[in-house]
Amino acid sequence: MDSQQQQRKPQITPALTWTAGVLFTFFIALLGFLLAKVPGFSHIGQLASAIFIAVLYRQFFGYPEVIRNGITFSSKKLLRLAIILYGLKLNIDVVFRDGLGLLVRDTIIIAFAILFIIWLAKLLKADRSISLLLGVGTGVCGAAAIAAIAPIIKAKDEDTAISVGVIALMGTVFSIIYTIIRPILPLDVIDYGIWSGMSLHELAHVAIAAEPAGNDALAIALLTKLGRVFLLVPLSFIFIYMMKRKNEDAKQRKTKAPFPYFLLGFILLSILGSYVFGHSIPVSGEILQTINNITTWLLTAAMVGLGLNVSLKDVRTRALKPLMAMIVTSILVSFIAYVLI
Repeated sequence: MDSQQQQRKPQITPALTWTAGVLFTFFIALLGFLLAKVPGFSHIGQLASAIFIAVLYRQFFGYPEVIRNGITFSSKKLLRLAIILYGLKLNIDVVFRDGLGLLVRDTIIIAFAILFIIWLAKLLKADRSISLLLGVGTGVCGAAAIAAIAPIIKAKDEDTAISVGVIALMGTVFSIIYTIIRPILPLDVIDYGIWSGMSLHELAHVAIAAEPAGNDALAIALLTKLGRVFLLVPLSFIFIYMMKRKNEDAKQRKTKAPFPYFLLGFILLSILGSYVFGHSIPVSGEILQTINNITTWLLTAAMVGLGLNVSLKDVRTRALKPLMAMIVTSILVSFIAYVLI
């Protein structure tokens, strides 16, 4: 009789737990989407809101071990797919045609943000992994840059999630400050747009700050920001080379980081979006917007998977000093960008 009852019990298969884990990350992503509609959270955005919920879930209910394989799939595989699709946001043709002169200044900003925060983190004895990710996010393009660089430098999921949450929060704060001080700055709309695009953290933050100044300011701000997104590609390969040298120096060839092939997908879609879609192959704006929405949801689900690995105790002990370093770096980036205009 007991054997018959055991046979009747539903079997929890790996496929079932995988499906449940993936659906769980999308469910919390949906909660993050809804939370981002609430006043106050609307400026933070869907990604940071979802991470906030995921972190709280972990603290109150613990990590859902039974569906770990699905959650890991979201945080690893879906993250890489989202980065690949993110390539469609980068119009290389526009960068080369209209923004080539801005690339030099963008390069200065990225180099300063990363090198300065590394130096300051060492001075403050801050966590190096989180500080480096925050430097990349500050210099390049926020969460997307952090997500692209994290697997290259073998950052922990927890460090990646903390960095994305911090960059989203502080980027929002800085973009709001920009809108407040814009009327008193001695800048015309074009220069203000360049300043915003050169110094703010994510595309969304640039849009928040530049949109009140008008369409011309917004257009030049997004163009300037696209230059920084474009520079994510060579920056990634610089980190790949540095990690390879580090592994060779440590004689760890057997454990060296695998090549992040998703970057090739990012580059391919950037090329297709810039020179094929809309040119040789007509693609409607509705289709591109749908892909953009899918990218956002995939990235949000991936962030949920990362956020479930975050311990608030570690945030208090490990993220405070990197946050301080990032704030100082962001202020200096704003100042340097202002001087470079």
